[in-house]
Amino acid sequence: VKIALKRGSLAQQGRNNAGRIESIMDLKNALKKLNELETASYALRHAMSVLYVDGDTVAPKNSWKGRGASLGYLSELSYRQMVNDETGEALSVILAHPDEVTPMQFRQAEVLKEEYDDMHVVPMNEFVEYQKLVNEANAVWHEAKEKSDFPLFAPLLEKLIAFQFRFAELKGKGQKKTYDVLLDSYEKGACMADLDPFFNSIQKDLTPLILEIAKKPPIGMDFARFTWPIEQQRRFSERIMAMEGLNPDNCTLGETEHPFTDGVNKWDVRITTHYHEENALESMFSVIHEGGHALYELGVADELQFTSLGMGSTMGIHESQSRFFENLICRSRAFCKPLLRVMREIFPEQMAGVSEEELYAGVNRSHPSLIRTQADELTYPLHVMIRYEIEKAIFEGILKVNELPGVWNDLYHKYLGVTVPDDRRGILQDSHWSGGSFGYFPSYALGSAYGVQMLRRMEGDLDVWGIVATGDLRPINAWLDEKVHRFGKLKKPADILLNAMGGPLDPSVYTHYLQEKYSDLYGISL
Repeated sequence: VKIALKRGSLAQQGRNNAGRIESIMDLKNALKKLNELETASYALRHAMSVLYVDGDTVAPKNSWKGRGASLGYLSELSYRQMVNDETGEALSVILAHPDEVTPMQFRQAEVLKEEYDDMHVVPMNEFVEYQKLVNEANAVWHEAKEKSDFPLFAPLLEKLIAFQFRFAELKGKGQKKTYDVLLDSYEKGACMADLDPFFNSIQKDLTPLILEIAKKPPIGMDFARFTWPIEQQRRFSERIMAMEGLNPDNCTLGETEHPFTDGVNKWDVRITTHYHEENALESMFSVIHEGGHALYELGVADELQFTSLGMGSTMGIHESQSRFFENLICRSRAFCKPLLRVMREIFPEQMAGVSEEELYAGVNRSHPSLIRTQADELTYPLHVMIRYEIEKAIFEGILKVNELPGVWNDLYHKYLGVTVPDDRRGILQDSHWSGGSFGYFPSYALGSAYGVQMLRRMEGDLDVWGIVATGDLRPINAWLDEKVHRFGKLKKPADILLNAMGGPLDPSVYTHYLQEKYSDLYGISL
Protein backbone atom coordinates (compact mmCIF):
# COMPACT_ATOMS: atom_id res chain seq x y z
CA VAL A 1 0.00 0.00 0.00
CA LYS A 2 1.44 3.33 -1.04
CA ILE A 3 1.38 5.68 1.93
CA ALA A 4 4.22 8.16 1.29
CA LEU A 5 3.62 11.91 1.64
CA LYS A 6 5.42 14.47 -0.51
CA ARG A 7 7.31 16.99 1.60
CA GLY A 8 9.13 18.34 -1.43
CA SER A 9 5.98 19.18 -3.35
CA LEU A 10 4.51 21.02 -0.36
CA ALA A 11 7.71 22.97 0.11
CA GLN A 12 7.80 23.89 -3.60
CA GLN A 13 4.15 24.96 -3.45
CA GLY A 14 5.03 27.24 -0.54
CA ARG A 15 8.03 28.72 -2.39
CA ASN A 16 5.90 29.46 -5.45
CA ASN A 17 3.58 31.56 -3.29
CA ALA A 18 6.26 32.99 -1.00
CA GLY A 19 6.44 36.43 -2.56
CA ARG A 20 2.73 37.06 -2.14
CA ILE A 21 2.62 35.58 1.38
CA GLU A 22 5.65 37.32 2.83
CA SER A 23 4.21 40.69 1.99
CA ILE A 24 1.53 39.83 4.52
CA MET A 25 3.26 37.61 7.11
CA ASP A 26 6.93 36.96 7.90
CA LEU A 27 8.30 33.67 9.19
CA LYS A 28 8.47 34.80 12.81
CA ASN A 29 4.77 35.65 12.88
CA ALA A 30 3.94 32.46 10.97
CA LEU A 31 5.62 30.38 13.68
CA LYS A 32 3.80 32.36 16.34
CA LYS A 33 0.52 31.60 14.57
CA LEU A 34 1.49 27.92 14.40
CA ASN A 35 1.94 27.79 18.18
CA GLU A 36 -1.37 29.58 18.78
CA LEU A 37 -3.14 27.18 16.41
CA GLU A 38 -1.67 24.11 18.12
CA THR A 39 -2.63 25.37 21.59
CA ALA A 40 -6.22 26.14 20.64
CA SER A 41 -6.67 22.97 18.56
CA TYR A 42 -5.42 20.77 21.37
CA ALA A 43 -7.74 22.37 23.93
CA LEU A 44 -10.75 21.88 21.66
CA ARG A 45 -9.79 18.25 20.88
CA HIS A 46 -9.44 17.62 24.60
CA ALA A 47 -12.85 19.05 25.41
CA MET A 48 -14.60 17.11 22.64
CA SER A 49 -12.76 13.91 23.60
CA VAL A 50 -13.96 14.11 27.20
CA LEU A 51 -17.54 14.67 26.01
CA TYR A 52 -17.32 11.69 23.66
CA VAL A 53 -15.89 9.28 26.24
CA ASP A 54 -18.40 10.39 28.86
CA GLY A 55 -21.27 10.02 26.42
CA ASP A 56 -20.24 6.50 25.39
CA THR A 57 -19.59 5.18 28.89
CA VAL A 58 -21.33 6.67 31.94
CA ALA A 59 -23.58 9.52 30.72
CA PRO A 60 -27.39 9.05 30.88
CA LYS A 61 -28.99 7.63 27.74
CA ASN A 62 -30.72 10.88 26.76
CA SER A 63 -27.70 13.09 27.41
CA TRP A 64 -26.86 13.08 23.70
CA LYS A 65 -29.24 16.02 23.18
CA GLY A 66 -27.35 18.41 25.44
CA ARG A 67 -24.01 17.01 24.37
CA GLY A 68 -24.92 17.68 20.76
CA ALA A 69 -25.41 21.37 21.49
CA SER A 70 -21.98 21.59 23.12
CA LEU A 71 -20.26 19.61 20.38
CA GLY A 72 -21.87 21.81 17.75
CA TYR A 73 -20.48 24.95 19.39
CA LEU A 74 -17.04 23.42 19.93
CA SER A 75 -16.98 22.17 16.34
CA GLU A 76 -17.67 25.68 15.10
CA LEU A 77 -14.83 27.02 17.22
CA SER A 78 -12.56 24.30 15.85
CA TYR A 79 -13.53 25.15 12.28
CA ARG A 80 -12.98 28.88 12.74
CA GLN A 81 -9.62 28.24 14.40
CA MET A 82 -8.42 26.21 11.42
CA VAL A 83 -10.18 27.77 8.45
CA ASN A 84 -9.16 31.40 8.03
CA ASP A 85 -6.80 33.27 5.75
CA GLU A 86 -4.23 33.83 8.48
CA THR A 87 -3.87 30.10 9.21
CA GLY A 88 -3.51 29.20 5.54
CA GLU A 89 -0.90 31.93 5.03
CA ALA A 90 1.10 30.96 8.13
CA LEU A 91 1.30 27.31 7.14
CA SER A 92 2.32 28.17 3.57
CA VAL A 93 5.04 30.54 4.79
CA ILE A 94 6.54 27.83 7.02
CA LEU A 95 6.45 25.28 4.19
CA ALA A 96 8.23 27.80 1.95
CA HIS A 97 11.18 27.93 4.40
CA PRO A 98 12.13 24.29 5.13
CA ASP A 99 15.74 25.21 5.87
CA GLU A 100 14.86 27.98 8.36
CA VAL A 101 12.58 25.99 10.67
CA THR A 102 13.12 22.88 12.74
CA PRO A 103 12.12 19.47 11.34
CA MET A 104 9.35 19.37 13.94
CA GLN A 105 7.98 22.78 12.92
CA PHE A 106 8.04 21.80 9.26
CA ARG A 107 6.25 18.52 9.97
CA GLN A 108 3.63 20.33 12.10
CA ALA A 109 2.96 22.66 9.18
CA GLU A 110 2.72 19.70 6.78
CA VAL A 111 0.19 17.85 8.91
CA LEU A 112 -1.88 20.93 9.65
CA LYS A 113 -1.82 22.05 5.99
CA GLU A 114 -3.32 18.71 4.99
CA GLU A 115 -6.05 19.24 7.61
CA TYR A 116 -6.55 22.84 6.44
CA ASP A 117 -6.82 21.77 2.78
CA ASP A 118 -9.45 19.16 3.67
CA MET A 119 -11.45 21.41 5.96
CA HIS A 120 -11.48 24.75 4.18
CA VAL A 121 -13.34 23.33 1.18
CA VAL A 122 -16.23 22.30 3.46
CA PRO A 123 -18.69 25.09 4.37
CA MET A 124 -18.75 25.69 8.12
CA ASN A 125 -22.49 25.16 8.50
CA GLU A 126 -22.18 21.72 6.89
CA PHE A 127 -19.19 20.82 9.06
CA VAL A 128 -21.06 21.72 12.25
CA GLU A 129 -24.28 20.03 11.10
CA TYR A 130 -22.30 16.85 10.45
CA GLN A 131 -20.76 16.84 13.95
CA LYS A 132 -24.24 17.12 15.45
CA LEU A 133 -25.47 14.31 13.19
CA VAL A 134 -22.68 11.99 14.31
CA ASN A 135 -23.58 12.61 17.94
CA GLU A 136 -27.24 11.78 17.29
CA ALA A 137 -26.42 8.80 15.07
CA ASN A 138 -24.25 7.24 17.75
CA ALA A 139 -27.10 7.48 20.28
CA VAL A 140 -29.63 6.01 17.83
CA TRP A 141 -27.24 3.21 16.86
CA HIS A 142 -26.97 2.13 20.50
CA GLU A 143 -30.75 1.92 20.74
CA ALA A 144 -31.12 0.20 17.35
CA LYS A 145 -28.53 -2.42 18.25
CA GLU A 146 -30.18 -3.08 21.59
CA LYS A 147 -33.53 -3.58 19.82
CA SER A 148 -31.99 -5.32 16.77
CA ASP A 149 -33.83 -2.77 14.64
CA PHE A 150 -31.90 -1.61 11.56
CA PRO A 151 -34.80 0.53 10.18
CA LEU A 152 -34.51 2.69 13.31
CA PHE A 153 -30.90 3.54 12.41
CA ALA A 154 -31.30 3.59 8.62
CA PRO A 155 -32.44 7.25 8.21
CA LEU A 156 -29.41 8.48 10.15
CA LEU A 157 -27.13 6.21 8.15
CA GLU A 158 -28.50 7.62 4.89
CA LYS A 159 -27.68 11.14 6.07
CA LEU A 160 -24.17 10.11 7.14
CA ILE A 161 -23.48 8.51 3.76
CA ALA A 162 -24.82 11.58 1.93
CA PHE A 163 -22.38 13.75 3.88
CA GLN A 164 -19.52 11.39 2.99
CA PHE A 165 -20.31 11.73 -0.71
CA ARG A 166 -20.49 15.51 -0.35
CA PHE A 167 -17.26 15.88 1.63
CA ALA A 168 -15.32 13.46 -0.58
CA GLU A 169 -16.37 15.40 -3.67
CA LEU A 170 -15.15 18.65 -2.10
CA LYS A 171 -11.88 17.18 -0.82
CA GLY A 172 -11.09 15.16 -3.94
CA LYS A 173 -12.12 18.01 -6.23
CA GLY A 174 -13.83 15.46 -8.43
CA GLN A 175 -10.49 13.93 -9.39
CA LYS A 176 -10.55 10.92 -7.02
CA LYS A 177 -13.11 8.21 -6.46
CA THR A 178 -15.23 8.80 -3.38
CA TYR A 179 -14.10 5.67 -1.56
CA ASP A 180 -10.42 6.38 -2.31
CA VAL A 181 -10.81 9.77 -0.60
CA LEU A 182 -12.31 8.05 2.46
CA LEU A 183 -9.62 5.34 2.59
CA ASP A 184 -6.88 7.96 2.37
CA SER A 185 -8.23 9.77 5.42
CA TYR A 186 -7.38 6.74 7.61
CA GLU A 187 -4.37 5.26 5.81
CA LYS A 188 -2.45 7.86 3.84
CA GLY A 189 -2.21 6.85 0.20
CA ALA A 190 -4.48 3.81 0.52
CA CYS A 191 -6.75 3.20 -2.46
CA MET A 192 -8.85 0.46 -4.00
CA ALA A 193 -6.21 -0.22 -6.66
CA ASP A 194 -3.88 -1.42 -3.90
CA LEU A 195 -6.40 -2.88 -1.47
CA ASP A 196 -8.21 -5.06 -4.03
CA PRO A 197 -5.14 -7.26 -4.68
CA PHE A 198 -4.31 -7.19 -0.96
CA PHE A 199 -7.68 -8.68 -0.02
CA ASN A 200 -7.65 -11.03 -3.04
CA SER A 201 -4.33 -12.41 -1.80
CA ILE A 202 -5.70 -12.93 1.70
CA GLN A 203 -8.78 -14.72 0.40
CA LYS A 204 -6.80 -16.92 -2.00
CA ASP A 205 -4.16 -17.91 0.56
CA LEU A 206 -6.42 -18.46 3.58
CA THR A 207 -9.66 -19.92 2.20
CA PRO A 208 -8.20 -23.42 1.51
CA LEU A 209 -6.93 -23.64 5.09
CA ILE A 210 -10.25 -22.42 6.52
CA LEU A 211 -12.08 -25.09 4.50
CA GLU A 212 -9.68 -27.82 5.68
CA ILE A 213 -10.12 -26.80 9.32
CA ALA A 214 -13.90 -26.94 8.87
CA LYS A 215 -13.52 -30.69 8.21
CA LYS A 216 -11.67 -31.24 11.49
CA PRO A 217 -13.31 -31.98 14.85
CA PRO A 218 -13.75 -28.71 16.77
CA ILE A 219 -11.24 -27.94 19.49
CA GLY A 220 -12.85 -28.35 22.86
CA MET A 221 -13.00 -25.61 25.47
CA ASP A 222 -14.34 -27.36 28.56
CA PHE A 223 -13.48 -24.37 30.73
CA ALA A 224 -15.69 -22.14 28.56
CA ARG A 225 -18.87 -23.75 29.93
CA PHE A 226 -18.54 -21.89 33.22
CA THR A 227 -20.04 -18.57 34.29
CA TRP A 228 -17.47 -15.80 34.78
CA PRO A 229 -18.67 -13.27 37.38
CA ILE A 230 -18.28 -9.67 36.22
CA GLU A 231 -16.55 -8.55 39.41
CA GLN A 232 -13.87 -11.21 38.95
CA GLN A 233 -13.49 -10.16 35.31
CA ARG A 234 -12.86 -6.58 36.43
CA ARG A 235 -10.03 -7.79 38.68
CA PHE A 236 -8.74 -9.90 35.81
CA SER A 237 -8.72 -6.84 33.54
CA GLU A 238 -6.55 -4.97 36.03
CA ARG A 239 -4.05 -7.82 36.02
CA ILE A 240 -4.06 -8.01 32.21
CA MET A 241 -3.40 -4.27 31.96
CA ALA A 242 -0.49 -4.62 34.37
CA MET A 243 0.96 -7.51 32.35
CA GLU A 244 0.70 -5.43 29.18
CA GLY A 245 2.58 -2.60 30.87
CA LEU A 246 -0.22 -0.06 31.19
CA ASN A 247 0.18 2.47 34.01
CA PRO A 248 -3.21 3.01 35.73
CA ASP A 249 -2.13 6.55 36.62
CA ASN A 250 -2.15 7.37 32.90
CA CYS A 251 -4.64 4.88 31.49
CA THR A 252 -8.07 3.93 32.83
CA LEU A 253 -10.55 1.21 31.84
CA GLY A 254 -14.25 1.95 31.32
CA GLU A 255 -17.22 -0.09 30.12
CA THR A 256 -19.25 0.46 26.96
CA GLU A 257 -21.26 -1.32 24.25
CA HIS A 258 -18.49 -1.32 21.63
CA PRO A 259 -14.94 -1.07 23.07
CA PHE A 260 -12.71 1.79 21.93
CA THR A 261 -9.63 3.79 22.93
CA ASP A 262 -9.50 7.56 23.23
CA GLY A 263 -6.57 9.72 24.25
CA VAL A 264 -5.44 13.29 23.72
CA ASN A 265 -2.10 13.13 25.51
CA LYS A 266 0.20 10.49 26.99
CA TRP A 267 -0.97 11.14 30.53
CA ASP A 268 -4.67 10.61 29.84
CA VAL A 269 -5.66 7.63 27.72
CA ARG A 270 -9.02 5.90 28.15
CA ILE A 271 -9.70 2.32 27.08
CA THR A 272 -13.00 0.46 27.38
CA THR A 273 -14.35 -3.08 27.33
CA HIS A 274 -17.64 -4.97 27.49
CA TYR A 275 -18.11 -7.85 29.94
CA HIS A 276 -20.09 -11.01 29.25
CA GLU A 277 -20.71 -13.47 32.07
CA GLU A 278 -20.68 -16.38 29.66
CA ASN A 279 -17.33 -15.49 28.09
CA ALA A 280 -14.34 -13.99 29.91
CA LEU A 281 -12.03 -14.34 26.91
CA GLU A 282 -13.94 -11.78 24.82
CA SER A 283 -13.35 -9.02 27.33
CA MET A 284 -9.79 -10.18 27.96
CA PHE A 285 -8.84 -9.82 24.31
CA SER A 286 -10.74 -6.54 24.10
CA VAL A 287 -8.66 -5.14 26.96
CA ILE A 288 -5.47 -6.42 25.35
CA HIS A 289 -6.45 -4.99 21.94
CA GLU A 290 -7.38 -1.57 23.28
CA GLY A 291 -4.30 -1.73 25.51
CA GLY A 292 -2.15 -1.99 22.37
CA HIS A 293 -3.71 1.23 21.11
CA ALA A 294 -3.09 2.81 24.50
CA LEU A 295 0.58 1.79 24.57
CA TYR A 296 1.04 3.61 21.27
CA GLU A 297 -0.46 6.83 22.62
CA LEU A 298 1.40 6.49 25.93
CA GLY A 299 4.69 6.04 24.10
CA VAL A 300 4.62 9.22 21.98
CA ALA A 301 7.58 11.46 22.85
CA ASP A 302 7.05 14.20 25.45
CA GLU A 303 8.10 16.98 23.09
CA LEU A 304 5.29 16.11 20.68
CA GLN A 305 2.53 16.36 23.27
CA PHE A 306 -0.19 19.02 22.84
CA THR A 307 0.62 19.31 19.12
CA SER A 308 -0.77 17.83 15.93
CA LEU A 309 2.13 15.34 16.02
CA GLY A 310 1.30 13.95 19.47
CA MET A 311 -0.80 11.01 18.28
CA GLY A 312 -0.61 7.83 16.22
CA SER A 313 0.49 8.12 12.60
CA THR A 314 -2.24 6.29 10.67
CA MET A 315 -5.06 3.97 11.64
CA GLY A 316 -3.32 1.04 9.94
CA ILE A 317 -0.21 1.60 12.05
CA HIS A 318 -2.41 2.08 15.12
CA GLU A 319 -4.20 -1.20 14.44
CA SER A 320 -0.84 -2.90 13.97
CA GLN A 321 -0.14 -2.21 17.62
CA SER A 322 -3.51 -3.41 18.95
CA ARG A 323 -3.49 -6.53 16.77
CA PHE A 324 0.17 -7.17 17.64
CA PHE A 325 -0.62 -7.57 21.32
CA GLU A 326 -4.04 -9.17 20.91
CA ASN A 327 -2.90 -11.90 18.51
CA LEU A 328 0.83 -12.20 18.00
CA ILE A 329 1.81 -11.87 21.65
CA CYS A 330 -1.19 -12.82 23.77
CA ARG A 331 -2.40 -15.73 21.64
CA SER A 332 1.10 -17.22 21.53
CA ARG A 333 2.14 -20.45 23.28
CA ALA A 334 4.69 -18.49 25.29
CA PHE A 335 2.10 -16.10 26.75
CA CYS A 336 -0.18 -18.95 27.83
CA LYS A 337 2.25 -19.74 30.67
CA PRO A 338 1.90 -16.41 32.57
CA LEU A 339 -1.72 -16.04 31.42
CA LEU A 340 -2.74 -19.39 32.88
CA ARG A 341 -1.05 -18.51 36.16
CA VAL A 342 -3.14 -15.35 36.49
CA MET A 343 -6.36 -17.01 35.33
CA ARG A 344 -5.96 -19.79 37.93
CA GLU A 345 -5.53 -17.12 40.59
CA ILE A 346 -8.61 -15.08 39.58
CA PHE A 347 -10.78 -17.97 38.37
CA PRO A 348 -9.67 -21.01 40.39
CA GLU A 349 -12.83 -23.04 39.80
CA GLN A 350 -13.10 -22.37 36.09
CA MET A 351 -9.41 -23.02 35.32
CA ALA A 352 -8.85 -26.03 37.58
CA GLY A 353 -7.04 -28.76 35.64
CA VAL A 354 -6.58 -26.66 32.47
CA SER A 355 -3.10 -27.05 30.92
CA GLU A 356 -1.10 -24.47 28.98
CA GLU A 357 -1.61 -26.43 25.76
CA GLU A 358 -5.38 -26.61 26.33
CA LEU A 359 -5.49 -22.88 26.92
CA TYR A 360 -3.39 -22.24 23.79
CA ALA A 361 -5.70 -24.40 21.68
CA GLY A 362 -8.78 -22.80 23.22
CA VAL A 363 -7.78 -19.19 22.56
CA ASN A 364 -6.75 -20.03 18.99
CA ARG A 365 -9.47 -22.41 17.84
CA SER A 366 -10.82 -21.41 14.45
CA HIS A 367 -14.45 -21.53 13.45
CA PRO A 368 -16.62 -19.23 11.31
CA SER A 369 -18.53 -16.77 13.47
CA LEU A 370 -20.96 -13.88 13.27
CA ILE A 371 -19.15 -11.18 15.25
CA ARG A 372 -15.95 -9.53 13.98
CA THR A 373 -14.61 -8.64 17.42
CA GLN A 374 -15.05 -12.27 18.56
CA ALA A 375 -13.52 -13.79 15.43
CA ASP A 376 -10.43 -15.98 15.57
CA GLU A 377 -7.18 -14.78 14.07
CA LEU A 378 -7.53 -16.87 10.88
CA THR A 379 -11.09 -15.94 9.84
CA TYR A 380 -10.88 -12.33 11.09
CA PRO A 381 -9.60 -10.78 7.82
CA LEU A 382 -12.64 -12.16 5.99
CA HIS A 383 -14.87 -10.15 8.34
CA VAL A 384 -12.92 -7.07 7.30
CA MET A 385 -13.08 -8.00 3.61
CA ILE A 386 -16.89 -8.23 3.80
CA ARG A 387 -17.08 -4.69 5.16
CA TYR A 388 -14.63 -3.50 2.49
CA GLU A 389 -16.80 -4.95 -0.29
CA ILE A 390 -19.94 -3.39 1.18
CA GLU A 391 -18.37 0.06 1.59
CA LYS A 392 -17.04 -0.05 -1.96
CA ALA A 393 -20.52 -0.84 -3.26
CA ILE A 394 -22.08 1.96 -1.19
CA PHE A 395 -19.71 4.59 -2.54
CA GLU A 396 -19.84 3.32 -6.08
CA GLY A 397 -23.55 4.11 -5.83
CA ILE A 398 -24.73 0.54 -6.47
CA LEU A 399 -25.92 -0.33 -2.95
CA LYS A 400 -28.70 1.49 -1.11
CA VAL A 401 -29.12 1.69 2.66
CA ASN A 402 -32.26 -0.43 2.71
CA GLU A 403 -30.36 -3.21 0.89
CA LEU A 404 -27.52 -3.37 3.41
CA PRO A 405 -28.86 -6.05 5.79
CA GLY A 406 -29.62 -8.45 2.94
CA VAL A 407 -26.24 -7.98 1.26
CA TRP A 408 -24.46 -8.27 4.62
CA ASN A 409 -26.24 -11.55 5.36
CA ASP A 410 -25.49 -12.92 1.88
CA LEU A 411 -21.78 -12.14 2.14
CA TYR A 412 -21.51 -13.72 5.57
CA HIS A 413 -23.02 -16.89 4.15
CA LYS A 414 -20.80 -16.74 1.06
CA TYR A 415 -17.46 -16.18 2.79
CA LEU A 416 -17.97 -17.65 6.25
CA GLY A 417 -20.85 -20.07 5.77
CA VAL A 418 -22.87 -18.67 8.67
CA THR A 419 -26.50 -17.57 8.81
CA VAL A 420 -27.10 -14.13 10.34
CA PRO A 421 -30.08 -14.40 12.71
CA ASP A 422 -30.77 -10.71 13.37
CA ASP A 423 -29.55 -7.14 12.84
CA ARG A 424 -27.84 -6.95 16.22
CA ARG A 425 -25.44 -9.72 15.27
CA GLY A 426 -25.31 -8.58 11.68
CA ILE A 427 -25.35 -5.14 10.12
CA LEU A 428 -25.58 -3.29 13.48
CA GLN A 429 -22.72 -5.04 15.28
CA ASP A 430 -20.07 -2.35 14.67
CA SER A 431 -20.21 1.27 15.84
CA HIS A 432 -17.96 2.67 13.10
CA TRP A 433 -20.61 3.86 10.65
CA SER A 434 -22.54 5.65 13.39
CA GLY A 435 -19.38 7.70 13.96
CA GLY A 436 -18.92 8.43 10.27
CA SER A 437 -15.89 6.13 10.03
CA PHE A 438 -16.32 4.91 6.47
CA GLY A 439 -13.03 3.62 5.06
CA TYR A 440 -11.68 2.63 8.49
CA PHE A 441 -12.22 -1.15 8.36
CA PRO A 442 -9.35 -2.02 5.96
CA SER A 443 -6.98 -0.60 8.59
CA TYR A 444 -7.62 -3.70 10.72
CA ALA A 445 -6.37 -6.05 8.01
CA LEU A 446 -3.48 -3.79 7.04
CA GLY A 447 -2.53 -3.47 10.71
CA SER A 448 -2.54 -7.24 11.14
CA ALA A 449 -0.19 -7.60 8.18
CA TYR A 450 2.08 -4.78 9.36
CA GLY A 451 2.28 -6.39 12.80
CA VAL A 452 3.58 -9.74 11.51
CA GLN A 453 6.40 -8.04 9.63
CA MET A 454 7.24 -6.03 12.74
CA LEU A 455 7.36 -9.28 14.72
CA ARG A 456 9.78 -10.86 12.24
CA ARG A 457 12.04 -7.81 12.54
CA MET A 458 11.75 -7.87 16.34
CA GLU A 459 12.73 -11.56 16.45
CA GLY A 460 16.08 -10.57 14.94
CA ASP A 461 16.74 -8.16 17.81
CA LEU A 462 15.16 -9.86 20.85
CA ASP A 463 14.48 -13.27 22.34
CA VAL A 464 10.79 -12.47 21.88
CA TRP A 465 9.29 -15.72 23.11
CA GLY A 466 11.63 -16.05 26.07
CA ILE A 467 10.56 -12.56 27.14
CA VAL A 468 6.86 -13.25 26.59
CA ALA A 469 7.01 -16.44 28.67
CA THR A 470 8.08 -14.39 31.71
CA GLY A 471 4.91 -12.30 31.54
CA ASP A 472 6.98 -9.09 31.65
CA LEU A 473 6.43 -7.42 28.29
CA ARG A 474 8.47 -4.29 28.98
CA PRO A 475 11.29 -5.23 26.54
CA ILE A 476 8.67 -5.78 23.81
CA ASN A 477 7.12 -2.39 24.57
CA ALA A 478 10.55 -0.72 24.56
CA TRP A 479 11.31 -2.08 21.07
CA LEU A 480 7.99 -0.80 19.75
CA ASP A 481 8.53 2.55 21.47
CA GLU A 482 11.88 2.87 19.70
CA LYS A 483 10.63 1.83 16.26
CA VAL A 484 7.06 3.20 16.24
CA HIS A 485 5.50 4.86 19.28
CA ARG A 486 7.85 7.73 20.10
CA PHE A 487 7.56 9.28 16.65
CA GLY A 488 3.83 10.00 16.78
CA LYS A 489 3.26 11.83 13.49
CA LEU A 490 6.74 13.35 13.42
CA LYS A 491 7.86 10.82 10.81
CA LYS A 492 5.84 10.08 7.72
CA PRO A 493 3.90 6.82 7.77
CA ALA A 494 6.11 5.15 5.14
CA ASP A 495 9.24 5.96 7.17
CA ILE A 496 7.74 4.57 10.39
CA LEU A 497 6.74 1.35 8.64
CA LEU A 498 10.16 0.96 7.05
CA ASN A 499 11.78 1.58 10.44
CA ALA A 500 9.65 -1.10 12.10
CA MET A 501 9.22 -3.67 9.31
CA GLY A 502 12.57 -3.36 7.55
CA GLY A 503 10.94 -3.36 4.12
CA PRO A 504 7.69 -2.79 2.20
CA LEU A 505 4.44 -4.52 3.03
CA ASP A 506 4.34 -8.11 1.76
CA PRO A 507 0.92 -9.75 2.33
CA SER A 508 2.46 -13.20 1.89
CA VAL A 509 4.41 -12.78 5.15
CA TYR A 510 1.08 -12.33 6.95
CA THR A 511 -0.72 -15.21 5.24
CA HIS A 512 2.29 -17.54 5.66
CA TYR A 513 2.30 -16.80 9.39
CA LEU A 514 -1.37 -17.79 9.64
CA GLN A 515 -0.91 -20.87 7.45
CA GLU A 516 2.02 -22.06 9.55
CA LYS A 517 0.31 -21.42 12.90
CA TYR A 518 -3.05 -23.00 12.09
CA SER A 519 -1.78 -25.96 10.06
CA ASP A 520 0.37 -26.84 13.08
CA LEU A 521 -2.50 -26.39 15.53
CA TYR A 522 -4.89 -28.57 13.50
CA GLY A 523 -2.34 -31.06 12.12
CA ILE A 524 -2.86 -30.09 8.48
CA SER A 525 -0.25 -30.53 5.73
CA LEU A 526 -0.34 -27.72 3.20
